[in-house]
Amino acid sequence: MKYDIIIVGGGIVGLATAYQLLLARPSLKLLLIEKENAIAKHQTGNNSGVIHSGIYYKPKSLKATNCIRGYGMLLDFCEKENIAFDKCGKIIVATKNEELPALKTIYDRGLENGLTGMINIKKEEIADYEPHVKGVAGIFVPQTGIIDYKTVCQKLAQKIEKLGGYIHLSEKVEDIKLNDEKNGNSTFAKVITSNSEYQTSLVVNCAGLYSDKVTKMTMPDAPIKIIPFRGEYYKLVPEKKHLVKNLIYPVPDSNFPFLGVHFTRMINGEVEAGPNAVLAYKREGYKKTDISIPELLETLTFRGFQKVALKYWKTGFGEIHRSYSKDAFTKALQELIPEVQKQDLITANAGVRAQACDKDGGLLDDFKILEKQGVINVVNAPSPAATSSLSIGKTISEMALSRI
Repeated sequence: MKYDIIIVGGGIVGLATAYQLLLARPSLKLLLIEKENAIAKHQTGNNSGVIHSGIYYKPKSLKATNCIRGYGMLLDFCEKENIAFDKCGKIIVATKNEELPALKTIYDRGLENGLTGMINIKKEEIADYEPHVKGVAGIFVPQTGIIDYKTVCQKLAQKIEKLGGYIHLSEKVEDIKLNDEKNGNSTFAKVITSNSEYQTSLVVNCAGLYSDKVTKMTMPDAPIKIIPFRGEYYKLVPEKKHLVKNLIYPVPDSNFPFLGVHFTRMINGEVEAGPNAVLAYKREGYKKTDISIPELLETLTFRGFQKVALKYWKTGFGEIHRSYSKDAFTKALQELIPEVQKQDLITANAGVRAQACDKDGGLLDDFKILEKQGVINVVNAPSPAATSSLSIGKTISEMALSRI
């Protein structure tokens, strides 16, 4: 079976890439392969549904440019397809004076990234936005919103199939073999799955938590490994949802690629609190009891992870403590909303973030794409990849179409 392009992975980045490819060239014979029995089962389907503004990211980085462009593309797509979203805005709050320089840096980055309408909030003005929040200063960011990304993915899948693309579920890619056989300008690759074998001119790897594994099928020396970090959430009990109007974030640690525990009003009306960031003992380990000994050993023996653990040991122990202590998690949330009590929190679903790490212990802060003849590997696409997905998909589409 011969296809022009095969995409590995049915999360939002893979789906958006397939959609953008078919929009640009409807004649393509395109196949998307997903190992699960449904799309968006992992990172996409287990996040809190935030539409990110792009305020945090280094100007001109791939995260910044794709988030800003993808934000507009996502909202346009949702308006055309009648997908519910709420551009409610958020506040970023400094809870102590020593966080004020970092807060200013975030504001300045927002300006550099083209955000408009941001408001510096004084201590006495915080209650105008979030009456139950305590802090010394803040920023209101009007562009932030909330959405259900599973709904977006379902619509993308419908559009892909309507445009003539194929989606195969419950089919795991087990190997990819590139060869030098030429037919015109096409270099062929063979994609071997649990069900079949396919031939294609180009493979696009959007495998998320297993993106490094799929990358090494064709680039065995790629110096990247995915480290799975579980983000654990609580929900506010219904009678305490009034404590949160929209979205409330702390000032993040600039040395750690996570945003800290925060409050998110979701599109379904519930309010999530979290996440922390702890090492998952399995790549798709959504519970503390989910353990894969081979995957855990692979992580623990990776020199890059060992360097990360040494560098961030203090932060890491704090995250682990919050994972096993509801009191500690509550205390972290009380820095933003002192009224929140332990009994106000109900355990909610967790997500797992695919965070690429290099052999020198660097947690990759930006999106990362590795290419060679016959394959495009998206090896690092953490948050804000969902917001950025249509832009990332367009970028990959342009890369792909220049080759075939």
